[in-house]
Amino acid sequence: MAANDPGIPPLPEADDPTRGAELPPARHHDPDYEPEPPIDSGDRPVAPDQFDPKYETTRKEIWAYYSYYIGNNGLTLFNFAPTAFQNLLYQAAGDAEVLNFAGRDRTINSIVLLSNGISFAIQSVLFLIIGSYADFGSSRPNILIFWSIVAFGIGFGWMGVHTPDKWHVGIGLYIIGLIAYQLSLTFWTAAFPGLARNTVALRTKAQEYTTGLITREEYDYADTYQRSRLSNMAFYIQSVGEVVILALIVGVLFGVNVTASQENNNYGLSVLIAFATGVWILLALPWFILEKRRPGQRLPPGMNVVAAGMWQLTRAIREIWQLKQSLIYLIGYFLLGDSLNTTVTVIATLQNSIVAYDTLTLTYLLIVGIAAQAVGIGMFWWVQKRYRFGTKTMFTAVMVGIVLLDGWGMIGIWTNSFGFHHVWEVWVYQAFYGLFVCPWYSYSQIMISEVTPRGKEFLFFSLFSIIGKTSSFIGPLVSSAIIDATPDGNNSTPFYFLFALSLVSCLGLVFFVDLKKSKIEQEAFLERERHIRERKSSVIETGMGGIREDRVDDKDS
Repeated sequence: MAANDPGIPPLPEADDPTRGAELPPARHHDPDYEPEPPIDSGDRPVAPDQFDPKYETTRKEIWAYYSYYIGNNGLTLFNFAPTAFQNLLYQAAGDAEVLNFAGRDRTINSIVLLSNGISFAIQSVLFLIIGSYADFGSSRPNILIFWSIVAFGIGFGWMGVHTPDKWHVGIGLYIIGLIAYQLSLTFWTAAFPGLARNTVALRTKAQEYTTGLITREEYDYADTYQRSRLSNMAFYIQSVGEVVILALIVGVLFGVNVTASQENNNYGLSVLIAFATGVWILLALPWFILEKRRPGQRLPPGMNVVAAGMWQLTRAIREIWQLKQSLIYLIGYFLLGDSLNTTVTVIATLQNSIVAYDTLTLTYLLIVGIAAQAVGIGMFWWVQKRYRFGTKTMFTAVMVGIVLLDGWGMIGIWTNSFGFHHVWEVWVYQAFYGLFVCPWYSYSQIMISEVTPRGKEFLFFSLFSIIGKTSSFIGPLVSSAIIDATPDGNNSTPFYFLFALSLVSCLGLVFFVDLKKSKIEQEAFLERERHIRERKSSVIETGMGGIREDRVDDKDS
C-alpha cells in the first residue's frame, strides 16, 4: 500500500540552502514540485524535512489514530470469522472431513488455505486498481472509510450464518471479509509516515539541525526514533485495548451460554464477531473526524488515477534497481511476509481442530496471545530505547522468532508428540507468537521507511505494499496444493515449504541488507535526480530564451 504524501512542504532550492525552512512562495503549494535533496552549506544546513503548521500532528490526532487500530484489531474478520468459517466446514464435512470445493474433494485445511489464496489474489488486483488513491489527491481517508463500512457490514452479516448448511455463504463472507479487513488496515497504515514526520518533536530537531546544534546523523536517529515510537506505541496500545475487548467478550459468551450445545457455540461465534464489529465502529469514528487530510500528489497531465498508479509502480520498479539495499529488502520482505502470513493461517487451522472450535477456549487463548503481544512490543521498544539498537537489530530478532516457529511446526510432520498436536502447545504458541513474532508488523514497516529515499515515501511504500499483497496468495495456494498431494492428508506438511522459505529469507536479510550502505545509496540517488532536474531546467530555460529572442526579432522585422 502506498504511503500517503506526508504533508511535508517541499524543500528549498538546493542552490540557496541558507533559506532553511523558508520556501519560495510560488512553489510552496505546488504538488508537482520535486524536492531537492538536503545540502550542507556553510554554517546553516537545510533540514531534510520541512514543516507546514497546518499539518502539524496533534496529540488528539495521534490518539484518534491509535483508537482506530484498537477497533480494527482483527478479532472480527481476521481471528473469529476464520474460526466460524472453519467450524462450519468441519460440521458440514462430518467424519469424512472432506468437502467438494472448486471442482474436487478437499480437506478442510486445504479449503481454508485455498480460500485464503483467492482472497489475497483479489486483494492484489484491487491494490493495483485503487492503491494509487492513497498517493494522488486526498481520497485516501475516503477509501479507508468505504472499506471500513464494508468490513462493518460483513461483521454484522455473520449473525445470519451459524449453521453447517450455510458453509458456502461462510466462504463468501470469509473471502470478502479478509479483503475488507486488509484494505482498511492498509489505508490506515498509510497515514503513519505523515503523522511521524509532522510531530512537534521532529520539527524541533529540524530546527536544531538547521542551526547546527545537532549533526545529520543525530537528526536521522531522531527521525527513526519518531517513526519507531509511533508505530510501536500504536501496536502496544492496540494490544492493551484488545485485551479489554476480549475480557468483555468473555462476559458476552457466558451470556449466550456457548458451552450448552454445539448450536449455542456456533451462535456465540457469530455474536462475538458482531459485538467486536460494533466496538470497531465506535473506536473508528474519532479517526474519521480528526484526521488531517494531508495532500497527496497531483495527477500527472493526461492520466486518470488508475493509469497514474500503474505509472507510479513502473517508475518505482525502474528506480529501485538503482538502490541495491532497497531491492534486497524488497525481495526478503516479499518472501518472509508470505511465509509468515501462511504460517499463521496453517497454525490457526491446527489450533481450531485441537480445541474443537470451543469459542470460550479460543477467546482465552487470544487473551493470552494479545497480552503477550503487548508485553512483546513493549519489551522490544524498551530494549531498543535502552541500548539504542538500530532498526535492523530488532528486526533480526523478530526474524529468528519466525524461523523457530516454522521449525516447531515442521517437527510435527514426523511425530505426534510435538509440533502443534496438543492443547498445551497452542497455549505456548500464543505466548511465543505474541512475545517474539508480533513485533514483525511494526518493525517490517519501519524497515521500509529506512530503505526509502526522502521525498519518495509514497512511491516506495506503494511498491512494497503491492509486492507484499501480491505475494500473500502464493503461500496459501502452495500450502493447499502440498496438503492435497500428501497421501495421508497430513495438515503439517506445508511446514517443509514454510521453514525453508523463512530460513532463506532470514539469512538473506541478515547478511545482505546494510542500512548504512542504504543511506549512502539514497543520498547518491537523490543527488543524481538533482543533476537530472538541473539539466532539464537548463534545457527548458535555454529553449524559452530562444523563443523570446525569436519574438523580439519578429517585432523588429
